[in-house]
Amino acid sequence: MDMAAPRIGRLLDRAAAQCAARGVRLTELRREVLELILAAPAPTGAYELLDRLRAKRGGAAPPTVYRALEFLQEQGLVHKIERLAAFVGCVDGHAHGPDHAHSAQFLICRQCGHVIEMEDPALTSALAEAAARAGFTVARATVEAEGLCAACAAKAG
Repeated sequence: MDMAAPRIGRLLDRAAAQCAARGVRLTELRREVLELILAAPAPTGAYELLDRLRAKRGGAAPPTVYRALEFLQEQGLVHKIERLAAFVGCVDGHAHGPDHAHSAQFLICRQCGHVIEMEDPALTSALAEAAARAGFTVARATVEAEGLCAACAAKAG
């Protein structure tokens, strides 16, 4: 039995509850796409999601996946890592979504592709303060830093 299945099930239920509280629906298709992202061992691209969805649903088309991803992003349930053109889940119990977005920072290992999401309030604050000095108000920010993870750095060592 997949040891991650109960955890993923709880996250999907949490996502559905968050959507219901906002008056939107986590449809079966959206739930399946979110499940594929949560079950993936690494950030997952749209076409990889499409291939996996086709294995489950048959005739899924690119617009189907893109619409589901757009909804999941709007609801704060996934992040898009632009550098990788891939998605990671973000169903962590925070009040994210259109009115409650959080700033995310991603550390991307350029060697193995491992991605760590962190939420550092000091970094968020520093960005907001720097933006304010320029007369700008940050509504949402995603920071992507590329380097080596601890395991790859140790191997290179």
